[in-house]
Amino acid sequence: MLAKIIAELGPWNWWVAGLVLLAAEMIVPGFFLVWIGLAALIVGALSLLFWDSAFWVWEPQAILFALLAVATTFAGRRLTLRNAETDEPFLNQRGASLVGRTATLQEPIREGRGRIRLDDTLWQVMGPDLPVGTQVKVISCHGRDLRVEPA
Repeated sequence: MLAKIIAELGPWNWWVAGLVLLAAEMIVPGFFLVWIGLAALIVGALSLLFWDSAFWVWEPQAILFALLAVATTFAGRRLTLRNAETDEPFLNQRGASLVGRTATLQEPIREGRGRIRLDDTLWQVMGPDLPVGTQVKVISCHGRDLRVEPA
Protein backbone atom coordinates (compact mmCIF):
# COMPACT_ATOMS: atom_id res chain seq x y z
CA MET A 1 0.00 0.00 0.00
CA LEU A 2 2.80 2.42 0.89
CA ALA A 3 4.63 1.60 -2.36
CA LYS A 4 1.46 2.36 -4.29
CA ILE A 5 1.05 5.75 -2.59
CA ILE A 6 4.70 6.63 -3.25
CA ALA A 7 4.35 5.61 -6.90
CA GLU A 8 1.19 7.69 -7.34
CA LEU A 9 2.54 10.82 -5.67
CA GLY A 10 5.78 10.82 -7.67
CA PRO A 11 7.85 13.95 -7.02
CA TRP A 12 5.30 15.20 -4.51
CA ASN A 13 6.47 12.61 -1.95
CA TRP A 14 9.21 14.97 -0.80
CA TRP A 15 6.75 17.85 -0.48
CA VAL A 16 4.44 15.75 1.67
CA ALA A 17 7.35 14.58 3.82
CA GLY A 18 8.61 18.15 4.20
CA LEU A 19 5.21 19.49 5.19
CA VAL A 20 4.69 16.64 7.66
CA LEU A 21 8.05 17.43 9.26
CA LEU A 22 7.21 21.14 9.46
CA ALA A 23 3.85 20.28 11.05
CA ALA A 24 5.60 17.95 13.50
CA GLU A 25 7.86 20.84 14.49
CA MET A 26 4.84 22.54 16.03
CA ILE A 27 4.13 19.51 18.21
CA VAL A 28 7.64 18.34 19.14
CA PRO A 29 9.61 20.61 21.49
CA GLY A 30 12.80 22.16 20.19
CA PHE A 31 13.73 23.73 16.90
CA PHE A 32 15.11 20.83 14.92
CA LEU A 33 12.61 19.26 12.53
CA VAL A 34 12.17 22.51 10.61
CA TRP A 35 15.64 22.10 9.09
CA ILE A 36 15.03 18.51 8.04
CA GLY A 37 11.65 19.53 6.62
CA LEU A 38 13.38 22.30 4.66
CA ALA A 39 15.80 19.72 3.23
CA ALA A 40 12.85 17.56 2.13
CA LEU A 41 11.20 20.56 0.45
CA ILE A 42 14.43 21.35 -1.44
CA VAL A 43 14.65 17.76 -2.67
CA GLY A 44 10.95 18.03 -3.60
CA ALA A 45 11.63 21.14 -5.69
CA LEU A 46 14.51 19.38 -7.45
CA SER A 47 12.29 16.33 -7.98
CA LEU A 48 9.79 18.47 -9.86
CA LEU A 49 12.61 19.55 -12.18
CA PHE A 50 14.36 16.20 -12.67
CA TRP A 51 11.59 13.60 -12.21
CA ASP A 52 11.73 12.32 -15.76
CA SER A 53 15.53 12.20 -15.87
CA ALA A 54 17.19 8.79 -15.86
CA PHE A 55 19.67 9.70 -13.11
CA TRP A 56 16.97 10.91 -10.68
CA VAL A 57 16.16 7.57 -9.04
CA TRP A 58 15.62 7.08 -5.34
CA GLU A 59 19.33 6.66 -4.42
CA PRO A 60 20.55 10.15 -5.41
CA GLN A 61 17.40 11.61 -3.90
CA ALA A 62 18.06 9.90 -0.56
CA ILE A 63 21.73 10.87 -0.56
CA LEU A 64 20.92 14.48 -1.43
CA PHE A 65 18.25 14.56 1.27
CA ALA A 66 20.69 13.25 3.89
CA LEU A 67 23.36 15.78 2.90
CA LEU A 68 20.88 18.65 2.82
CA ALA A 69 19.41 17.63 6.17
CA VAL A 70 22.84 17.79 7.78
CA ALA A 71 23.76 21.04 6.01
CA THR A 72 20.50 22.83 6.82
CA THR A 73 20.61 21.65 10.43
CA PHE A 74 24.13 23.02 10.94
CA ALA A 75 23.32 26.24 9.09
CA GLY A 76 20.10 26.69 11.04
CA ARG A 77 21.82 26.03 14.35
CA ARG A 78 24.53 28.53 13.51
CA LEU A 79 21.93 31.09 12.44
CA THR A 80 19.82 30.72 15.57
CA LEU A 81 22.73 30.64 18.03
CA ARG A 82 24.29 33.75 16.53
CA ASN A 83 21.13 35.73 17.24
CA ALA A 84 20.41 34.17 20.63
CA GLU A 85 20.40 36.92 23.22
CA THR A 86 18.80 36.70 26.60
CA ASP A 87 17.76 39.16 29.25
CA GLU A 88 19.10 36.75 31.90
CA PRO A 89 22.62 35.72 30.85
CA PHE A 90 23.37 34.06 34.23
CA LEU A 91 20.15 32.02 34.37
CA ASN A 92 21.94 28.67 34.68
CA GLN A 93 25.13 30.09 36.19
CA ARG A 94 24.05 31.01 39.68
CA GLY A 95 27.58 31.39 41.04
CA ALA A 96 28.61 33.74 38.23
CA SER A 97 25.58 35.93 38.95
CA LEU A 98 26.94 36.54 42.47
CA VAL A 99 30.19 38.15 41.33
CA GLY A 100 30.33 41.73 42.59
CA ARG A 101 27.94 41.21 45.51
CA THR A 102 28.94 41.78 49.12
CA ALA A 103 28.07 39.65 52.11
CA THR A 104 28.98 39.07 55.75
CA LEU A 105 31.03 36.02 56.73
CA GLN A 106 28.89 33.44 58.54
CA GLU A 107 31.92 31.27 59.32
CA PRO A 108 35.48 32.59 59.52
CA ILE A 109 37.85 32.00 56.66
CA ARG A 110 40.53 29.67 58.04
CA GLU A 111 43.21 28.12 55.87
CA GLY A 112 41.60 29.81 52.87
CA ARG A 113 38.04 28.42 53.39
CA GLY A 114 34.88 29.85 54.96
CA ARG A 115 31.17 30.46 54.37
CA ILE A 116 28.88 33.34 53.53
CA ARG A 117 25.11 33.58 53.22
CA LEU A 118 23.75 35.14 50.06
CA ASP A 119 19.99 35.24 49.73
CA ASP A 120 18.87 31.86 51.14
CA THR A 121 22.02 29.85 50.46
CA LEU A 122 25.26 29.22 52.34
CA TRP A 123 28.19 29.37 49.92
CA GLN A 124 31.72 28.03 50.32
CA VAL A 125 34.20 30.84 49.90
CA MET A 126 37.94 30.98 49.34
CA GLY A 127 40.11 33.90 50.30
CA PRO A 128 42.46 35.33 52.90
CA ASP A 129 41.87 34.37 56.54
CA LEU A 130 39.22 36.67 58.02
CA PRO A 131 37.05 36.60 61.18
CA VAL A 132 33.27 36.08 61.38
CA GLY A 133 31.26 39.21 60.60
CA THR A 134 33.72 40.64 58.08
CA GLN A 135 32.17 42.19 54.99
CA VAL A 136 33.53 40.48 51.85
CA LYS A 137 33.03 41.03 48.14
CA VAL A 138 32.67 38.14 45.69
CA ILE A 139 35.35 38.57 42.99
CA SER A 140 35.01 35.30 41.05
CA CYS A 141 33.31 31.92 40.91
CA HIS A 142 35.01 28.50 40.56
CA GLY A 143 32.40 25.74 40.40
CA ARG A 144 30.56 25.91 43.73
CA ASP A 145 33.27 27.96 45.45
CA LEU A 146 33.29 31.73 45.44
CA ARG A 147 36.54 33.69 45.71
CA VAL A 148 36.20 36.69 48.02
CA GLU A 149 38.22 39.63 49.27
CA PRO A 150 37.55 42.10 52.09
CA ALA A 151 35.01 44.70 50.97
